[in-house]
Amino acid sequence: MTKTTSLVVLGLALLTAFPGGAAEIRDLDLCVYGGTSAGVMAAIQMSRMGGSAIIVEPGRHLGGLTAGGLGATDIGNASVIGGLSKEFYDRVEEHYRTTYGEDSPQHQACHGGFRFEPHLAEAIYETLVAEEGIPVWREARLAEARTRDGRIVEIVLEDGSSVRARTFIDATYEGDLMAAAGVSYTVGREANSRYGEQYNGVQTGRQYHQFTEPTSPYRYRDVPSSGLLWGITSSDPGEFGASDDRVQAYNLRMCLTDDPENRVPYTPPPGYDRERYLLLARWLHIRGPLEQEWREMPYHSIPMPNRKTDTNNNGPFSTDFIGHNYEWPEASYEEREEIYQRHLRYQQGLMYFIANDPAVPLAIRQKAAGWGLSADEFTDNGHWPHQLYVREGRRMVSDYVMTDHNCLGTEIAADPVAMGAYNMDSHNVQRYVDEAGLVKNEGDVQIRLPGPYPISYRSIRPKRLECSNLLVPVAVSASHIAYGSIRMEPVFMILGQSAATAAYLAIEEGVPVQEIEYEALRERLEDDGQILEYTPDEGETEVTWIDPSELEGVAMDDTDAEKEGSWAVSLSAAWRAIGSGYIHDNNVAKGDCVVRYTPEIPQAGRYQVFIAAPRHSNRATNVPVTVEVEGGTSATIRVSQRGEVDDNPFIPVGIFELPGGTDTTITVSNEGTDGYVVADGVQLIAVE
Repeated sequence: MTKTTSLVVLGLALLTAFPGGAAEIRDLDLCVYGGTSAGVMAAIQMSRMGGSAIIVEPGRHLGGLTAGGLGATDIGNASVIGGLSKEFYDRVEEHYRTTYGEDSPQHQACHGGFRFEPHLAEAIYETLVAEEGIPVWREARLAEARTRDGRIVEIVLEDGSSVRARTFIDATYEGDLMAAAGVSYTVGREANSRYGEQYNGVQTGRQYHQFTEPTSPYRYRDVPSSGLLWGITSSDPGEFGASDDRVQAYNLRMCLTDDPENRVPYTPPPGYDRERYLLLARWLHIRGPLEQEWREMPYHSIPMPNRKTDTNNNGPFSTDFIGHNYEWPEASYEEREEIYQRHLRYQQGLMYFIANDPAVPLAIRQKAAGWGLSADEFTDNGHWPHQLYVREGRRMVSDYVMTDHNCLGTEIAADPVAMGAYNMDSHNVQRYVDEAGLVKNEGDVQIRLPGPYPISYRSIRPKRLECSNLLVPVAVSASHIAYGSIRMEPVFMILGQSAATAAYLAIEEGVPVQEIEYEALRERLEDDGQILEYTPDEGETEVTWIDPSELEGVAMDDTDAEKEGSWAVSLSAAWRAIGSGYIHDNNVAKGDCVVRYTPEIPQAGRYQVFIAAPRHSNRATNVPVTVEVEGGTSATIRVSQRGEVDDNPFIPVGIFELPGGTDTTITVSNEGTDGYVVADGVQLIAVE
């Protein structure tokens, strides 16, 4: 175990060293286990309130995923990010502004501080901790949590070192301290019936990151006796909406670059086996002969400053290592290292395969080969992220469980300590063979929300009888699907700050964390800049959702359409939207983003076709819209989505003779466009 050599004695804390490197800290106000973004903010908040704190981190680095490659912040709604979380992003923006200039590409690329290079995020966390003189123990792994009378007395580490404190915070993604202290938790997906939810449990039939075209799972196409291609993990996905103990997929958020001076080419890992990726090759060719190759990259790269990216999963076979992380939440540290190495080898092999293997379409291969790992990132780990993207581990079960009712606004927590805003987002959980003998993914759920929602204080503290001096701002008490919305790094930072504030008040009042006065907690959080309720900006109105079933003629929302590429979700705007929001292309990846609507037309006839896309001055003027009848006519019309914001999102495309049924496809793409492209839905109105 390695400890900082400049350990500062804070307040009444007493440090004692023992032979063999073991040490003991006593009489601290707060011990934070886990140096994630939440853990750093918790320690800083305790220090700024006048208390003493230490961070005990099982790895080498501070910042968790924020410093581990997730540079494209999943915001949801930036107006509900306050306190220390906002301070972090403000420091990011100030760095790019002062280092490169107000009008520099770097400052523009940081998007107000919400996009950044990994090494910068880690440097900011280290600076914040140093400013407060907070000691950090690194590579310090938990062995035991010693409890007495429903309280954690001390934690003991693998080398025998220990920390005694009045309060503890578990800031790990996995909930390790919580579990060691005997607090109730769950792993996996609850059945929809457990909390009366809609989007929990097994979710077969959903189309996100899915094999949307018939794809054979067998080594020799459509020959079951030849055996399954590698990566297909199940033949029985389970009953729709039923519970299971499976965990959504993890991956490594890569920081890539196309700068020749900073690019490290992909190399195959030890034991590289190209057969692991043949299902991907099959999918990349599935849409037609080679001269009609599908050119979408099997991963999604979001631009970062200095010609770098945050590269994430995209499509049915990508960087998510589906089905190979189920053991992680409750695994030992040694077992987790083995799982991490498997993920690393999988992703190293994947990127090498995409950039080099002749089975990959040439256009994709050439594009991939122009990129590589960033030489100035993750320099102590071969330029690969040190932090696995643990999208979900253990989740506490407390007196209040956040559910999709909270996310959808049908249940409102009365004691907020943060606001959630991102859509309910679960990645795929398993890859299986369906009843038709085709390969399918299961578990990817992306449900948009009507707006930000409050996260309950009761969801970050255990039940009173289980532990009275512990707070859990990361492995919060939430159902699987609600956690998919809460699990965003800005929210974790906010919850970390709120947890430390509650810990300080519990010490000050001399009461368990369950019995602090909520109004006093809220007052302090708001004094510190936390946002605990959503108020639209001046001149902004909340979205007025349009129910497609109430529109004239035939209408279809984008949520029911087939999509290619990485569309961003928008929930808040000054205009009306079909369904529960709309999607847009972020004005990047031109030619990669496609939406296909297949409306059910009641009878043949002439129809006026409209696309729904709220106008704005940043929209494209030349969006290609193709109306195609199967086995018949096809016409592409370019329409403008640019203009003044108004209440009418419908843009006319033209009048077409269309058959009854589902033989008509209306396609919207961003190929060759000169601004943001929006897809919100379609409407067809019969004309005489």
